[in-house]
Amino acid sequence: MITPDYVRTMAAYNAEMNRRLYDAAARLSDAERKQERGAFWSSIHGTLNHLLWGDLQWMVRFDGWQRPAQTMKESPTMHDDFAVLAAERQKADEKLIGWAKRVDQGWLDQEQVWHSISANRELRQPRALLVMHLFNHQTHHRGQAHAMITAAGQQTGDTDLTLVV
Repeated sequence: MITPDYVRTMAAYNAEMNRRLYDAAARLSDAERKQERGAFWSSIHGTLNHLLWGDLQWMVRFDGWQRPAQTMKESPTMHDDFAVLAAERQKADEKLIGWAKRVDQGWLDQEQVWHSISANRELRQPRALLVMHLFNHQTHHRGQAHAMITAAGQQTGDTDLTLVV
């Protein structure tokens, strides 16, 4: 179902879409990015923070990255400064692409075991499914941020996978 080529394609798509999203968000004022917009994570800024937080959480499990200090509820406020958030996003995307280059089918075919703070118990699921969830989570929240950025008057260009990667 999920192959190393899928992982590499989605990591590249993720990085390019984040670049486009952050470029568009940078054209907004800080107040516009942080404005309450009725989204699950409140604002453009909060959603972008949560998206980075979620990627970091999964990469702690997949590749031993440093765990964010914030809880999920605190994730929208992980980085208050947009320039810092953008720089951290870019670093994470570069690391994610590097990880994707190392993923092989044997690793994907294994189970991942981790302690979920949200579920307060140990979980065990197929890595391929969890990797699919990582990329689906990115697309889901990036879509929310995209809608808010578009409503604020900025454009990102094409977002279709087939036109981006």
